[in-house]
Parts: sequence; C-alpha cells; structure tokens
Amino acid sequence: MDTPTILLTGSSRGIGAAIASELRSRGARVIGHATGAVDDHTIAADFADPAAPAALWAEALERAGGGIDILLNNAGLFDAEDLGGPNWLAGWNRTLEINLTAAAQLSRLAVLHWQDRGTGGRLVHIASRAGHRGDSPAHWHYAAAKGGMLAMHKTIARAYAAENILSFAITPGFTDTAMAGDYLDSRGGAGLLSDIPLGRVAEPEEIARIATFCALDAPPSMTGATIDANGASYVR
Repeated sequence: MDTPTILLTGSSRGIGAAIASELRSRGARVIGHATGAVDDHTIAADFADPAAPAALWAEALERAGGGIDILLNNAGLFDAEDLGGPNWLAGWNRTLEINLTAAAQLSRLAVLHWQDRGTGGRLVHIASRAGHRGDSPAHWHYAAAKGGMLAMHKTIARAYAAENILSFAITPGFTDTAMAGDYLDSRGGAGLLSDIPLGRVAEPEEIARIATFCALDAPPSMTGATIDANGASYVR
C-alpha cells in the first residue's frame, strides 16, 4: 500500500500517541483524533456526543481528499464506577458510548466507504484483556465494552473478508500509561504485578508495534485474529 491514510482515534497520549509515532515513522499519513484537538494533525471530537463519530469521519475524509485506507479504533475511557453508587447507570452508558458505540459507528462508516470504493480496507481495534477475562467490580462497563468490541471485530472479519475488508484486534493487559498507572495505584500498586508472569506491564511502544503490524503488514489470512499482549497474565 503506497502512503496509506489512517484515521487513528485517541491519538494524543499513551498508546495512541505511540501508535501515531510508529505509523508515521513507516511513512503513513495519520489523521489523529482527541476529545480536544492538540495540533494541526488532530481532529477534535467528544465521543460522549452520539453525533461526534460521524462528524469526525466526515472531516477526516475531507482532509484525506476522499479516501481513508485504515481505521484504528483506539480511543477509550477507563473510569471506575461504584456498583452501589447513584451514578452507576450513567457511568455504564458513558463508557459504552465512548469505548464501543463510537468505534461501531466509525467501523460502519469505514466498511461502507470501502464497499463504495471497491478497494478494501483495514480495521484495527485496541480492545483489552478485560474483554476476555473481565475486570474489577468497578469496571463492569469497561469489560463489557471491550468484549463487545471483540465480538464486533470478529463479525466484521467474517462478513467482509471476501471484499478485502480486513479486521484485527489487540488485547493489551496493563500498559504503562497514565490511565493504567492510576488503576495500578488504586489496586495496590506493584503488588498487582504478581499476576503478570512477565513481571512488568507492557510499554506503549510494544502495543504500537503490534498495531502497526496489523495496519500495514499482517497478511490477509490473519483477518479475524486477536493478538494478546498481557505478559501471560491471561492465556487462551
């Protein structure tokens, strides 16, 4: 693929920023996204607004000159919600809106775009180990959203492979970002590492290398695959 154009959500920090850097080092054109735009390469869109994903797609398509080759769903929210608290349902809805529904809207628009162009395309979804094994009692919503993302990914792969529309998913465990750091501190800090045979959390650059492989290099026969990156804390 010559100079692919990639829409990458959640590109301003953590795993997303590492992915953007890795993709650009490979010569890809990356159109980034953040809740608030941070530079000229980033489009602002708040996924808590149901209209935001479609607006993001439209602006990205305009910036791209009418063609996007790869969609990388990375944006996510990881807020705790007390099971007995008064805001549990609001937290559930917000997390699913941002982590799953926005990704579904963008994936739908991407598939329709590639069908219209007749060129095929690639989706890469940054899911989570939580989508396989669940998460803490305060994170029902996060685990459910990531499990839904994995089911969506598999459905896309099976439905559109014949049209060269390919889908890949990555399921990190803890990754060394501010989001994961806050969680580790809240759950006992370094003691939680005893659950990770590797003895450390993943680095954002490790996840970025996997995402770049899926976006640019993975053979078509890998469509539908989910790649774990969790230090053997969950093996299938």
